[in-house]
Amino acid sequence: MKKIKLFDAEFKFLDIIWGIEPVNSTELSKICFQKLGWKKSTTYTMIRKLSQRGILKNEKTIVTSLVKREEIQKYESEELIEKSFDNSLPAFLATFLEGKKLSKKEAEEIKKMIEEAVK
Repeated sequence: MKKIKLFDAEFKFLDIIWGIEPVNSTELSKICFQKLGWKKSTTYTMIRKLSQRGILKNEKTIVTSLVKREEIQKYESEELIEKSFDNSLPAFLATFLEGKKLSKKEAEEIKKMIEEAVK
């Protein structure tokens, strides 16, 4: 899997793009000012940096993502489990579920995911 480490600000920026892409860079800078308080130059710098890393494409002022949200989430969750739980999914789940109550529907959904992963 391609390593795609993002800082919080980069993820927030991409989250905006994923919701509205393709988007004109001028329009994106206006949205980022409203949602993140960024100046136009900050938005353009972020577009440039993420484009250089192969995460965004900026072609004729139209910005689109080259990486899906799910790819980022998968990489970051795998990193967390590897780093904090010695690559043990059961240890992660035990910690995550400690003190929580699942609904019957949530438990069934998780059970189904586990059964499909075992096949």
